[in-house]
Amino acid sequence: MFELIFLGTSASVPSQDRNHPGLLVQAGGQRILVDCGEGIQRQLLTSGAGFRRLDRILLTHGHLDHILGIPGLFSTLRLRRSADIMSVHGSPGTLDVVIRMLAGLWGEGRAPIPLQLVPLTPGQVLDAGAFEINCFPVRHRDTDSFGFAFISKARRHLLPERLAELAVPDGAIRKTLADGGAVTLDDGRIITPEDVLGPASGGKKLVIVGDTETTDGLQEHVRSADVLVIEATFLQRDAATARDYGHLTAAEAATLAASGHVGELVLNHISGRYTDEEILDEARAIFPDTRIASDFDRVTV
Repeated sequence: MFELIFLGTSASVPSQDRNHPGLLVQAGGQRILVDCGEGIQRQLLTSGAGFRRLDRILLTHGHLDHILGIPGLFSTLRLRRSADIMSVHGSPGTLDVVIRMLAGLWGEGRAPIPLQLVPLTPGQVLDAGAFEINCFPVRHRDTDSFGFAFISKARRHLLPERLAELAVPDGAIRKTLADGGAVTLDDGRIITPEDVLGPASGGKKLVIVGDTETTDGLQEHVRSADVLVIEATFLQRDAATARDYGHLTAAEAATLAASGHVGELVLNHISGRYTDEEILDEARAIFPDTRIASDFDRVTV
């Protein structure tokens, strides 16, 4: 299961109601920040999420509205005397922007907190046991951009009635079966996981795409996602302008969700030039299970 807290949902220009981009993903005891726009510290506090156990940032790309909150967040963590190593994942080009930004404030090769910079390449970013994170390339203007797929592993649960029927005792033997191993009982009987496990359930897929100028190449990555979070900066009537600025329309995002058999579409990176109703009407005409993210919204996957 993944819990999302939207900390910033605006396009490049923030508004009174929408902060610069930032999304907190909580899963398996970990808390991961996707993008880090200006004012992210206040958003974390206002949302009630706070700063504890925040030690990993995934950056979709290096445009300033997605990374300018990093110096402020690091300064806050220094004042709180956090001993955790902060891992920042981004493309080499994105990390270069971060390095130069930090160097301008604290000197070359320095940061106010323990820091690990991890270059992204397509494929697995993290295996956290209960879930994994993969990344994939995204086209957005002149940047090396990435999207992220969070995938929780499906689990098979022990069936109490089968355990009782086969007289499988409590304790380590049942854990071995739950983990997929066969066991031998005291009377010599061999019990396999297939004897006592139910069907697989609980596997979930969350896909997060930041700014993108096209949906080409994204279909395979979003396919069968339970939730897709993606930008919708423009309406279709302004598709030419969307191309000029390297962004999607609501209709394009919805078409991607429909073709990928997505469970729910959550539109992000919202421009103040439109009303929410206009954006929703355009997207829902193609993909009805669409919502617009607002700051501090929580979504459970």
